[in-house]
Amino acid sequence: MIRFSMTKTMNNNNKSRLLTSLWVSFSALLISSQSLAADSVEFSHQDWQVVCDNVRTCRLAGYQSENNSDFPVSVLLIRKAGANAGVTGKVKLGGGKQNSSKALMQLGSRHKISLVINGEDLGETKPFSSSSGDAELTPSQVTALINALKSTSKIEVVFRNTRWQLSDKGATAVMVKADEAQGRLGTPSAFIDGGTSRPASSVLPPSAAPQLRWVAPSRAVRQKKFTIKSSQLKSVIQASTNDWEKNCPNLTDDTPWRVSRLNGAQLLVQHSCWVGAYNSGTGAWVINDKKPYQPVLVTTDATDYNNGKLKSVQKGRGIGDCLNQEEWVWTGKRFAKSLDSTTGLCRLIEAGGAWQLPRFVSEVKVN
Repeated sequence: MIRFSMTKTMNNNNKSRLLTSLWVSFSALLISSQSLAADSVEFSHQDWQVVCDNVRTCRLAGYQSENNSDFPVSVLLIRKAGANAGVTGKVKLGGGKQNSSKALMQLGSRHKISLVINGEDLGETKPFSSSSGDAELTPSQVTALINALKSTSKIEVVFRNTRWQLSDKGATAVMVKADEAQGRLGTPSAFIDGGTSRPASSVLPPSAAPQLRWVAPSRAVRQKKFTIKSSQLKSVIQASTNDWEKNCPNLTDDTPWRVSRLNGAQLLVQHSCWVGAYNSGTGAWVINDKKPYQPVLVTTDATDYNNGKLKSVQKGRGIGDCLNQEEWVWTGKRFAKSLDSTTGLCRLIEAGGAWQLPRFVSEVKVN
C-alpha cells in the first residue's frame, strides 16, 4: 500500500509539484508492472482469427471462405505492442486447381503476385520468398487491406491468371479483440473506430519475454548408470500422477521406458501415454535417480526429446494442415516451457499449417 501525507505548512505550489511527481512515479510503476507479464489471447470468428502472445504481439490471420477450399489463401497481419507499433502483412497461397505456391517456387523471381480490392489493382507484393513460402505486402497494401476489412469487400490475390479470394467475414470482430488485448480501444492506433477518447499513451507496452537458459546434459553425465525395474518405475509414476488412468492410460502396457540422464542426480523418464486417430502422446517426468524419486510431470503429450529439449507437435486434423506445438528446455533444475504456438485454422493452405502464431514465447540462451 502507498500512503501520501503532506504537512499543513506546505504551500499550494509545492503541493502541486509533489502530487505531480508522485503521480508520474506511480504511473511509471504501473506501466512497469504491466510490462512484466501478459496473458495470451486467442479468438476466432468465421474466417479470421487472432492470437496475441505473452509479449502482447498480436497476429491476425484470415483465410478463404470454407466453401472455397479449391483456392486456399491466407493473409497474416502482425502488430507488436506499443503506441507507435505499425502493422506488417504477408500472404500465402495454397494449392489451387491451376496454380499453387509450388508453382511460385518453380518460377523463382519471375512471378507476379498482386492484390486487388473491390476491382482496384493495388500493385504487386514484395518478392515471393521460397524459404518462407509467402510474399510480404507493401505498406500501402496493408493500409488498404485493413480499411477494406472494416466493411464488406471483395479481396483477391492474383497470380498469373488465377484469383484467390480472401474472406472478410469475421475480420472486424478479430480486429476489435486485438485492439482490446493491446489496450488500443478508443486510441488513434486502434484497428476499429480509432479515436481520441483515450490518449495514445494509454496503449499497453510490450511485456518482457521470460529469459531461459538451456542446459544440455553433458556426455559424461549421460553415461552415468541408473537401474530400476520397469514395474517399480511404473508404480512410482502412477502414484504421483493425478488421473493417470485418463491422462496416461498406456502406463499399464508393456511399452518400454525411455530414461535420459539430465544431471548427476536427475533423470527424464518417458512412457507412451495415449494413441489417437492421428496423434499420440508420450508422458515425460523428471525424477531423482535415488529414493525419494519425487516425479514431476512435464507433459503427457510429448512427441520428441533431444539433449535437454522436449517437444510436442499435435495435428488439428488428420491431413496435418494445422498443428499445435509446445516446447520445453532443461534449465539445470527443471523443464521450463519455452514455446506454445498454433499454425492457425485448418484451411488447406499447406502441410504443417500456414503460419506460426505463438501464444507464449521466451528468449532461450545456451548455458
